[in-house]
Amino acid sequence: MKKLILFELNEVPQKIIEYYCKRRPQSWIALHYSQFKKFNSYSENSHHLNPWNTWPTLHRGVDSAVHQILDLNQDLSGQNKHYPAIWDLLDQHGLSVGVFGSLHSYPVPAQLNKHAFYVPDVFSPSEECYPSRINAFQSLNLSLSRKSARNVSKSIPKGKLLELAIKAPMLGFRPKTIGKISSQLLQERKESWKNTRRRTHQANLSFDIFYKLLSTTKPDFTTFYTNHVAATQHRYWAATFPDAYDQNFYDDSWIDTYDGEILFALDAADEMLNRLDRFILKNPAYQLMIASSMGQDAVKARLINSQLYIENELQFFEQLGIAEVERLPAMLPQFNYKLSRENLNRFSSIANQVEINGKPLRYRVHDQGVVSIEMGHINQREINMIVRGKLISANLSGLKNVKIKDQSSTTADHIPEGILYTYHPSNPTSHLHLNVVPTREIFSSILGNYEVSVPDYAPKGSESIF
Repeated sequence: MKKLILFELNEVPQKIIEYYCKRRPQSWIALHYSQFKKFNSYSENSHHLNPWNTWPTLHRGVDSAVHQILDLNQDLSGQNKHYPAIWDLLDQHGLSVGVFGSLHSYPVPAQLNKHAFYVPDVFSPSEECYPSRINAFQSLNLSLSRKSARNVSKSIPKGKLLELAIKAPMLGFRPKTIGKISSQLLQERKESWKNTRRRTHQANLSFDIFYKLLSTTKPDFTTFYTNHVAATQHRYWAATFPDAYDQNFYDDSWIDTYDGEILFALDAADEMLNRLDRFILKNPAYQLMIASSMGQDAVKARLINSQLYIENELQFFEQLGIAEVERLPAMLPQFNYKLSRENLNRFSSIANQVEINGKPLRYRVHDQGVVSIEMGHINQREINMIVRGKLISANLSGLKNVKIKDQSSTTADHIPEGILYTYHPSNPTSHLHLNVVPTREIFSSILGNYEVSVPDYAPKGSESIF
């Protein structure tokens, strides 16, 4: 049995790894690429691909048609009972586990058993972590994620930063990381567009904490999730690969400005992997697994000047006859809300009679009163909300056309093909084979590594990935 570090490099496809190796031949990834045991993972999910349905497939061994985890902050009590996440199964079998940022990991389990640490994902409604000293960072982490969901906020939460600075030594922040952040803030004064890189520095801070937790607790199985590369791919694929489109509407100035953003994000991931390699050299019982759950590829290269969002949920739901609503964290342009049973019934009865700028309201209703609404109408000149045939004044709709500062659209979007690599410093140089592994079979391979029986509902897997 090898102890496993599952590095969840969200949505990165094989093409991006090959591009990075060519552009950064002296990077850790390029120098060790020949030692990776390489596969193409493939998501067989029947629903529209999103990380909040592809990662549960990897974590639980069943596809989205079975697990029905389709949106963030759903109530997962049923899924956790019938299709528990890999870390819960391993914990039940007496293995120590550490979870850091994996999607749908909120809340911290009531019974921690052999959990070494547990830091829920950045869409968590609250900051509770284990150990509790991480709470101060998680509070900042959640705040930054909310404020920079589409446009990166220029504000700096000084109070939260001060609290975090006091706890920095015991959290594991490196002087190098703090230096990079200081340099980043100085660069933003000269080139304000670089504030988009804050997402990457946020990932660097997270990794510092994860690395200290890993080093001090040494669990049998651990995860670390990062979305910072995926975020840059979505926005700046058209700058990195301008010729990937039949028509690219971005001009040379925009392309020159953002051409290096995917590389910048990958450089940070490369340094994280380099540190994990050094950790494994000192702790050879560990093996590294790098997975993305799916990938991305070019779609359209069009300028987005604005997107239509729900800016005031109280006003918006008031037009539907609903007075009380609780907003839950989600990834724009999705908006999630918690409603009472009575209000959920009211919403369900009226939602199909709502139009936003000529299009039916797109939504899903989940158990336990959670509603997910898809917005994001682009480059709208006006706001027209119609409820049961009645035009609602734009000022009362709760909607707003939000200006997109970098004019980036979703220039790359989700594809089923992702990466799956396993690595140990002792691995011999191997040939590139990239056999296809369904994402749901990764679950059984991980269980097999620990000699834990695969549940009947999960496929056993046709190929060893270790």
